[in-house]
Amino acid sequence: MERIQKSYRKAKYIVYKQTILDPIDHIWTFVGAVLGIGAIGFVQSYFYDFSALENVFLIGSFGATAVLVYGATNSPLAQPRNLIVGHGISAFIGVTMVKTIGYFDVFWLTCALAVASSIVAMQMLKALHPPGGASALIAVIGSEKIKSLGYFYVLSPVLSGAIILLVIALLVNNFPKNRHYPYNMHPKKYQSRREKYIMNFKRCVGLKA
Repeated sequence: MERIQKSYRKAKYIVYKQTILDPIDHIWTFVGAVLGIGAIGFVQSYFYDFSALENVFLIGSFGATAVLVYGATNSPLAQPRNLIVGHGISAFIGVTMVKTIGYFDVFWLTCALAVASSIVAMQMLKALHPPGGASALIAVIGSEKIKSLGYFYVLSPVLSGAIILLVIALLVNNFPKNRHYPYNMHPKKYQSRREKYIMNFKRCVGLKA
């Protein structure tokens, strides 16, 4: 019986569980997405002066991430480690493919290997994050301005954008009473908002709460 209960608890975490429990949560999802994508758009426009097409590519990747971290916070794919490691390793692989396979000038092969390799890397690191595949692909199909960033592309705009989304997710997703980010299977019933923020920030960086 104990083994069955343990398997059930594990399945409860692995299988997608809808985050939205109350209609008011739709407002918090909206607020988080507006702040997250808005902040990334501002940073990219202010610091990089990317063209409209370049912004479409980059923000498109983070748009998919926003769906997960603000609209499906209980999903294993939306957790902080998946978000940061997934985007980071995928961007790194994308740039590496451009600098190696890209020399053979076989565009379709470079794209395919970048995405396929990033997926396997995320699986091996146990940090699967679907939008990470887009970060790998953008490194290949992006404009010359994006490609000229080289490995700096991994740090910014990719990791900087992921961190922006993460910080806003921690602030917004932990404000409502019934939301916890990172996902918490056993939240405390009686906890102040301050205690909740401290606990989840600690859990985010791997400290015991």
